[in-house]
Amino acid sequence: MPRGDKTSYTGKQKRMAGHIEEGYEKRGVSKDESERRAWATVNKTSGGGLKKKSAPKKKSAAKKTASRKTALNKRAPAKKAARKSARRKSR
Repeated sequence: MPRGDKTSYTGKQKRMAGHIEEGYEKRGVSKDESERRAWATVNKTSGGGLKKKSAPKKKSAAKKTASRKTALNKRAPAKKAARKSARRKSR
């Protein structure tokens, strides 16, 4: 897959990038820069293309828990802040 190929993104992710891009263009950012920023935002919030690929390889239990931990750390900052505030309130 060449760089910049958007085939692995879902329709929802593509729409999200389009809306974000429009917002940047309204603020006066150039077309190329707004597109770059929009896809960077989509990648940050969702973790990249989410379209299903071929059958995944089986993971061991240890690898599954390790990947879950790293996935929690890679979440968007807004989600992290919400989780932290919810933890504080429950204490």
